Amino acid sequence: MLADQLVLNKEGQKASFAKDKNSESPKRSIVKSISWRIVGTLDTIVISWIITGTLTLAFSIGLVELVTKMVLYFFHERIWNTISWGK
Repeated sequence: MLADQLVLNKEGQKASFAKDKNSESPKRSIVKSISWRIVGTLDTIVISWIITGTLTLAFSIGLVELVTKMVLYFFHERIWNTISWGK
């Protein structure tokens, strides 16, 4: 979708918002975001377990990572919403 907006399509015009909006529903985006966050957190837990050797500590790191990355992403999005570049 982002590539469609950056690269000209066959007609020589940028992809429209309507086309992008119709390509994926908001519900699908939410489910994809949640599933990706689960994959990322599980990855952090496994890596932490391998490094520390302690499953309890690995889950603690994974939980902290889950919360902090969601908070950081929220502020990241809010900041990007103030930037007009690419809109």
